Amino acid sequence: MKIQTIFSPKFAANTPTPSMRKLAPVAKEAARLGYAQLQEPDLAHSLGIVTRLNALHDPDYVAAFVSGEGRLASSNGFTWSPQIRDGVLAMNAGMLSGARLAIAHGIAACVSQGFHHSQPNHGGGFCTFNGLALVAKETPGRRVFVLDCDNHGGDGTAEFAKSLPNLFNYSVCGSMFGAESHSRSVVDHVMLTGDFKPYDEALGRAFKAAAVFKPGIVLYQAGMDAHCDDPLGGANLTTEQIYERDLTVFRHFKAAGIPVLFNLAGGYSTLDKVVALHVGTFKAAYEAWN
Repeated sequence: MKIQTIFSPKFAANTPTPSMRKLAPVAKEAARLGYAQLQEPDLAHSLGIVTRLNALHDPDYVAAFVSGEGRLASSNGFTWSPQIRDGVLAMNAGMLSGARLAIAHGIAACVSQGFHHSQPNHGGGFCTFNGLALVAKETPGRRVFVLDCDNHGGDGTAEFAKSLPNLFNYSVCGSMFGAESHSRSVVDHVMLTGDFKPYDEALGRAFKAAAVFKPGIVLYQAGMDAHCDDPLGGANLTTEQIYERDLTVFRHFKAAGIPVLFNLAGGYSTLDKVVALHVGTFKAAYEAWN
């Protein structure tokens, strides 16, 4: 089966990094290759997204970003623009629609980026609002396990996990980025020197943590800044190892019977390289589910 995939042209924006520029070409290529079945976010999620974000983040921060006024509007690291604002809001609505699809089909994707560094009252690290925590906030009857394989630890998600009892953050990362471990957050620091075994062992620890937490859905941050050629990398995975990582994750949770929603986390190399790596994640998901 094709991977049910949430994407809207509204997601894309002109950012200095590939962060939001990569989204449209990834969606187009994954669909062209037959891995993804694209659909727009649910209209109900899109229309109510600001109200939903106000319930998760500090309303003053949300208001500043929506209006573009004040320093908080650009605290994600991008110079504010209406295009970035509209893309961020659409992507967060897309995460809610993607979670619904994952629960229905077992696997789904949201062609989105920029969540795990955002804090309750400000953005950071090219992340504005925390769409991972938003899924947990909007599904209080379902435990949400975030498996974050971005190169940088999910400090924002770790912070939200302190106040959202149905949210667990597990970061497998090459750089801790200020993320902290606590009762519902684990920061598992891994750097490779060629052998994939240490990273595979970290994934095994994440799977054990998930089994204890008993999630109703897994949110998988498929980060491409873990690649050895990425200028902001550190985990030093090769292209083949990233594909093995993704395939391992999808096969495990499929066998465990736990729905998975994946999104596109960091990648800061050239646009064509980053797009190819993200399309590889779609290929791995397609292979695991077929």
